[in-house]
Amino acid sequence: MSRRNTPSKTLILDLLKDSGTALSQDRIEAEVKGLMDRVTIYRVLNRFCEDGITHKIMAEDGKYYFALCTGCSEEHEHDHFHFRCMGCQKVECLEQKVMVTLPEGYKPQSLSGWVNGLCGSCTVME
Repeated sequence: MSRRNTPSKTLILDLLKDSGTALSQDRIEAEVKGLMDRVTIYRVLNRFCEDGITHKIMAEDGKYYFALCTGCSEEHEHDHFHFRCMGCQKVECLEQKVMVTLPEGYKPQSLSGWVNGLCGSCTVME
């Protein structure tokens, strides 16, 4: 289904593209500085997920981050880990596939997880 383009959708999409990182709703709200309310931001982000523009990542603290889908296949798989830099707070998708061995009789449906540490830029600054 084609959805109409709105200034709110355009602004949020541009923020995600320009950031180079996954963004939380709080961060987006701070960036738009009162141009739209929290409910509008949440609605737009969830529609982006429904339309395959972004995927939603829940961090271990329960906060959601939204990352642009790049290089996704038609099956739209997001079974990958995410990296959060403890220095600059950048959140990014790790493209390497992670394999998990489960006990016999178990069938995985999806896989996601977090790796926390320092990104290459922050490691150089140590």
